[in-house]
This record gives sequence, C-alpha cells and structure tokens, in this order.
Amino acid sequence: MKKENVIALPNPHLRQKSLRVHVVTDDTRQLVADITEAALDWEMSRPHEISAAIAAVQVDHLERVVVVRSDFDHKDNKEFTALINPEIVKYEGEVIDDYEGCLSVKEVYGRVPRHSKVRVKALDIDGNEVRLKAEGFLARVLQHEIDHTNGIVFIDHIQDNPKAFYHLDENGELEPLDYDTHIKDNPILWN
Repeated sequence: MKKENVIALPNPHLRQKSLRVHVVTDDTRQLVADITEAALDWEMSRPHEISAAIAAVQVDHLERVVVVRSDFDHKDNKEFTALINPEIVKYEGEVIDDYEGCLSVKEVYGRVPRHSKVRVKALDIDGNEVRLKAEGFLARVLQHEIDHTNGIVFIDHIQDNPKAFYHLDENGELEPLDYDTHIKDNPILWN
C-alpha cells in the first residue's frame, strides 16, 4: 500500500468502530504488512516526522488491527509490531498533555491529555494473547491507536480547547493555529 491509501477526515469511516478479528489468518497478516507499508510510504514524504503507528481503519479497513513502530528514536529502523484486537485494560499514572499528530488528520496537531501509563491486551500476529505495560510515549501511541479502533480521532479529546491546536511550519516546528479561523467550524474536521 502507498500513502495515498491512507484516508483522512472527513471520511466517515474514521468515526466508526472497527470489527473484532475472530481468527488471525493470512489475510490478517497481509493487512498488517499493507498498513505497515502505507505508514512507511507516508513517512518517506515527511521530512520532520516519523510514522509511530497506524490502525487498519486509516487505510479504510474496519478491523481492530494496529501496528506500532518498534523503535521511535531511529527512523532507519522500519520494524513494527502488530496488535490485533488491542484494548486498554487499565489506565495508570497521571494525565499529561502532550503533542500528537495523525496520518488521518491533515496538517493539524494538538496537545492531547492522555494517561502516562496503560496496560493493554491484544493478540499478536500468530493469534497468541499478549499483555503489555506501557508508559510515556508508547502509552500515548497505544491510546491514540486504540481510539482509532473505537472511531475516535485525537481532535475529539481537545475540541473544546481553542489553545490546543497546532500546525508544523516549514522548519518542522509546531506553531499555534487560530481556532476561530482554522478549527472551530472546519467541515473537514467536524462532520
């Protein structure tokens, strides 16, 4: 898959809940490969960003499948880990506002409140149950992607906070967006 396969708001599928995967099949594994390929192709077109993770719904496939980058610090490491039917079983730590972007929300970033720690259960690529504890950026990424499987986009968490919206300038620096001009009544973001 290519970056052109990544859907963006206002596509209504991004607001739908994805279906559980009942059996991990070769089709599931192919979906994992396809969404990983789309995430990496998107990343190649972005000089200042990495593709930290992607959910299947973001390539218009409504199954509860996400892939998460194995190493956030090294863009040359192209490995991703698949999580099938991921769900958060426990939120822990404090709630922290930090920056997020999304392949499916074009040119808008936000300071989103998320728990600093989570416990997640899922199936791996072979259909085995896995449980993990995550904190920091990984915890944020997992919450963001699991939201996608539930039809929630990061801007939904900050829609009532006019000071939480940003965009990247030409140097890759985040700058505040004027809420009234770019966000408030934008039909692309709020359908």
